[in-house]
Formats: sequence, C-alpha cells, structure tokens
Amino acid sequence: MSPSPRLRLLSACLLTVLALTTLPGTATAAPAAVPLPSADPFYQPPNPLPAGKPGDLLRSRQVKVTVLGLEVPVSAWQILYRSTSAAGAPMAVSGTILVPRTPSTGKPRQLVSYAVGAHGLHETCAPSYKMRTGTENEVALIGQFLLAGFAVVITDYQGLGTPGPHTMAVGPAAGHAMLDAARAAQKTPGPELGVGPVGIYGYSQGGQAASHAGELQPSYAPELQVAGVVAGGIPRDLRQLFPTIDGGPFSALMIGAVSGHMGAYPDLPAEFINEAGKRLIAKQRTECIIGTMLLTGAFKRLKDLSTVPDPIKDPRWDARLAADVPGSHKPTAPVLLFHGDFDEVIPFKVAKPLLADYCARGATVEWRTTHLTEHILGNIAGVPMAVAWLKSRFAGVPAATSC
Repeated sequence: MSPSPRLRLLSACLLTVLALTTLPGTATAAPAAVPLPSADPFYQPPNPLPAGKPGDLLRSRQVKVTVLGLEVPVSAWQILYRSTSAAGAPMAVSGTILVPRTPSTGKPRQLVSYAVGAHGLHETCAPSYKMRTGTENEVALIGQFLLAGFAVVITDYQGLGTPGPHTMAVGPAAGHAMLDAARAAQKTPGPELGVGPVGIYGYSQGGQAASHAGELQPSYAPELQVAGVVAGGIPRDLRQLFPTIDGGPFSALMIGAVSGHMGAYPDLPAEFINEAGKRLIAKQRTECIIGTMLLTGAFKRLKDLSTVPDPIKDPRWDARLAADVPGSHKPTAPVLLFHGDFDEVIPFKVAKPLLADYCARGATVEWRTTHLTEHILGNIAGVPMAVAWLKSRFAGVPAATSC
C-alpha cells in the first residue's frame, strides 16, 4: 500500500477517536483507578452458577469508558452472563455493552456483537477492563460501529475478565461467548435494546470467534436474528498457522494458543511441555499483547519448549485443534470474509480455503481481499467495509456471493 492510503486509514482511526470524544454529551476527566478484575467482586461468578440457560444475564452495572484520558460520552454497561465452554460446561463470561447517545436508525436499535483480536492472557487484557482504564487498543475500530448508530457488545471471552485461564484461540468457546453476549445484551436493563437484529464482527482471533459464532448460531442460538457475519484475518487452521509463525517475531501467538487450549481442555496431555515451556507459559499468562507478551515470546520454537519434536501431531492435540477449524457447518446468515494479501501474521493461504468450505455447504458468502495490507492495516481497512456491509444487511438488501 502506498503511503497515502496508509495515512488515510490511520487518519480515519484518529478521527474516530476524536469523534468519540465529541459525541453528544460532555467529555470529562477519566474516573479514579479501576480495580483489577480479580479484586473486583463484579467479575467473580456465583458459585455454583444458578440454574439457567446460555445468554442469561447474571449481573450488570453502568460504567464509564475512557480514551485519551477522557470519559467517552457513550452509555456503557458491564455484564456478567452465562455461556458454554468449549467442553460444553456452563460458565460465566464478562463483557461490555456500548450504546451511542445518538438516535437509533432502527427500532429496536441494531446490535453488533464484536470480538477483539488477540489481547493476551492476563486479566488486565480483558476489553471490559481496558475500556475503563483507557487502554483498549481497538476503541477506534469499535467506535466506527457506534458512529453508525449501532449498539455494540464486546465479550471478554472465557477466562479473561472472569477467573482464568483464558482460552485464547479456542474457536467454539469464543463463538459461544459472542452469541451469548448478544443474548445477554438484549436482556440487560438500562440499554433497553430489546429483541432485534444482530450483526457479528471479528478480526484475527476475533475473526475465528465470529466465524464460529456464525456457524454455531443456527443450532446454539436459533432465536437470535443474525442479519450478517463479518470475519476477517481468520487463523482458519492453527495446525497450518503454527509452522508459519514458529520461531518468528509472532511466535508468542502460537504459545498463547497452546496455553489457551491447555486451559480449555484439561484432558490434553501436558507432559510434552518441558521446564522452559512451562516457565514461558507462566510468564505469558501475566502479560498482554500490547505490552511485553510479543517480546517475551518472540523467536521461540515449539520444539525448544517441548519434550517431543512435533507435539501438535499428537492425536489428542490434533483432534482439539481440528475442532477449531471453521467450515464444518453452514451459517444460515450471510457472511463476509476478508483478508489482507500481505498479512505477515496469518498468511492469506491459511484463511482463503474457508470460502470454498462455506460455498460447498451452500452458504451465502462473499470474499474480499484488502489489497496491499498487512495484519494491522487489514483490520483498519476492514472495519469501514464491515459497517457498510452490515448496514445493507440490516436494511434487508440481499448479500452478494463469491461462490
């Protein structure tokens, strides 16, 4: 991408931040220090969980969201809601609802369930915590959905705000968390969103979550009126992705995914992790991507952290990683997939086969390439496209197909 388009994309994000701080209302100084999730009773699930269904609201509270040291004039609520782990067990997940103070373009207001990209493994990486402390790195992207008039609900995923470990890169758990966040948002007193159309958006780890949410929705949350699913930068098959980042500058993401699967599936054999691997995973569980996690895990090789040459070829690990591959079920809502053709983190060739998988199952799916974009710019370029695409779906315009 030439410097001019790059600057236009980055400028758009900066303008979004400025627009957020000048929405109707008055931007004020950020609130006092926010307690860590582990020190905040709100994040601690009832023990045992009360009887109920996925998407049930356990508790909610109104909060303030900050950016650039200022309170953002949007209405915000934190929620704790019931969901389902990758292993099928009931669990509690935290999240945040954001509602713009501008008139709704739909009755009821359209809702977007938004899944963030990889944030890390520590409790301070939870989007609900980062939005209150003014450190959420995707706030300008989320803001574009708010500026379009949509309400947005952002899941923290399993074990990130709530007690961990965080199940990073475990697709089924993330898909459940996205769908149940939308269910809970529609039940939360205060936003008064009611039952209405829902859009789904995610990129990178969030793209994995969004694709699983789209596939799981017909069987897991059939009552949700999903108008469309947008998934970008998808790490479609971790078994194909790991060899491309192993030993490189982004190997921390591989180690985080290994940690995430160990947290999601206690039955997975952990004996292949050697002492160096255990120390590194323990260290990374105290870190965030925007911080030290990428540096701590950079240029590490899986074989140097394990007791066997290629641990992911263990049949038990292979089966769990295979369950993360989207494309095995038909999403009934239309889908938009996008990927940067110069993505240096998740290669284009890893993601593109999902188009053929969905086409083979009869889905309505469109593929768009964000040309000359690497991983970060792919998301920056994709969000305005996603907002426009979801507006059309909410308006009932038939979706195009690339099949």
